[in-house]
Amino acid sequence: MQIDAVDLEVVKASLSGIVQEMQNSLFRTGFSTIVRESQDASCALMNAKGEVVAQHVVLPLHIGAFPACCAAVLRTYGNDIAEGDAFLINHPYEGGSPHAPDMCVITSVFIDGKLFGFGGSIAHKSDIGGPVPGSCSGQARETFNEGLHLPAVRYEHKGIVSHDIERIIAANSRTPELVIGDIRGQVGSGRLGEQRLLELVKKYGKEKIEACYARLFELSEQRLRGAIAEWKDGVFEAERLVDDDGIDLEKPVRIHVVVTKKGDSINFDFSKSADQTKGPANIRPPLAQAAAAYVLISLIDPHMYICSGSLNAFTITAREGSVINPRFPAPVNTYNPTVHALVDAMFAALSHVVPGRSRADGSGSRSIIIGGRSTYTGKGYVQYEILAGGAGARATKDGNSGITSNQSNAKIASVEIIESEFPTRITKFELIQDSGGAGEFRGGLGLRREYVNLADARFSIRSMKHTIAPHGSNGGGEARTGDIWINPDNKATAKRLPTRYADYPLKEGDVFRLDTPGGGGFGDPLARTPEQVLLDVKQGFVSAAAAERDYGVVIDKTGRTVDEAATTKRRITMKAGRTA
Repeated sequence: MQIDAVDLEVVKASLSGIVQEMQNSLFRTGFSTIVRESQDASCALMNAKGEVVAQHVVLPLHIGAFPACCAAVLRTYGNDIAEGDAFLINHPYEGGSPHAPDMCVITSVFIDGKLFGFGGSIAHKSDIGGPVPGSCSGQARETFNEGLHLPAVRYEHKGIVSHDIERIIAANSRTPELVIGDIRGQVGSGRLGEQRLLELVKKYGKEKIEACYARLFELSEQRLRGAIAEWKDGVFEAERLVDDDGIDLEKPVRIHVVVTKKGDSINFDFSKSADQTKGPANIRPPLAQAAAAYVLISLIDPHMYICSGSLNAFTITAREGSVINPRFPAPVNTYNPTVHALVDAMFAALSHVVPGRSRADGSGSRSIIIGGRSTYTGKGYVQYEILAGGAGARATKDGNSGITSNQSNAKIASVEIIESEFPTRITKFELIQDSGGAGEFRGGLGLRREYVNLADARFSIRSMKHTIAPHGSNGGGEARTGDIWINPDNKATAKRLPTRYADYPLKEGDVFRLDTPGGGGFGDPLARTPEQVLLDVKQGFVSAAAAERDYGVVIDKTGRTVDEAATTKRRITMKAGRTA
């Protein structure tokens, strides 16, 4: 079918608008702070084959997760899918969920009695059972330690909810009302997407919408391949290390990529990465595929339309039994550090191909999870927070401070929300001076968030880059690493926790402090103008001591001006020291 260019653009914009409306609905109806405040969720529309036809990106990894989850539904139910059906799946091996708390809800869309496609959403659940509150044990040794796992199961049939499934889920959660409430919100967002899609089909006709789907797939693939074809051919390698897997605390996890580019084809080979780990540092191939798509889209056109056509523009190789393609039942729940290392490695390898889009490593991702019994309600609670850090500096700009980086894109919950919903007080929430890597372009600063716990609770941390610092690029310096301390100012009870830790017993009155890493610097620090360094000092981003040590810029005693003679002398000495 011939498609008018104007009609195609209108349909494309309409599909994006539908998904965005689905997401707004999901965030407004979220029961948990994870969904309602941090927005750790995303929505999509799929065709009858389960391919993504529209995704308004909040979490880029879900571009790989949605097709894998839909594939599981189609494998299980085949032709036994009816109008008004909704399915649940959170099993990382049966579907594509990054880890079990990320529950996918798939709703069917029928036109004239035939399956036309699906609406979908993936949202993190506050607790689905397992040995620790929040279901994300940093010491898990298999998926069975990570809470309730659902293969593709029918949650609604012809609009009728299966209360048996709800009862099973509720019985396996420390926060059953939040989990069931969020699932129902996901179903509601899917039904909203179905309604809007049916309105679009009524306007343009089923055949034209399907033809637009096919054309959007073609254009997305062509956009990526066209840009890739302009890059130089070659083989490029890079690697990054994850601090540890939560079990072998002295053993970093190697993430390696070989990028082979020829013509308009590109392959990402992760075969040299470490074997699958004992602890939950493993990831499944759908995430590696999504991470590669994220990197290419970021380098080529961050504003391009997102659909499964993008996944057809490249290939990946993931060795079975490796940390990128583990065998069941290897644990996967703290997957994000591995994905961040994968993304950093791919960006580093492709910096030789697209130097104008190069950037240093960012802070990665982390979350804190606290569970106990609320002093407000008397019920069990799980306080799950996602905390940001510094972004890596870019080839033309400083890195942003206190921001999620790479494929992580959730928000930091506000102090007011956390203090009103959980028994805690936040006493510090500030940027960490000198935490960004030095460079012609400075890395973003990390955050310090300090809490006083108001009731006995169980504490878990999932973080990264507390041992191995974020790398700089093109001569830029490393960023400050992260840290987690219990009672940091009390010599008698102070305790430093590992990067990943599960089930630390917090007592009423205990203080815990999380420092997040900064971002790496880009370019020679001596190329940063003294005026820029002075501004950094005035704004509190860089101390006067670090200005002199890292940038060779001497600030006078007033802290308001540059001592030009001392700066010239200092920079000459620093340059001479490099060649000595």
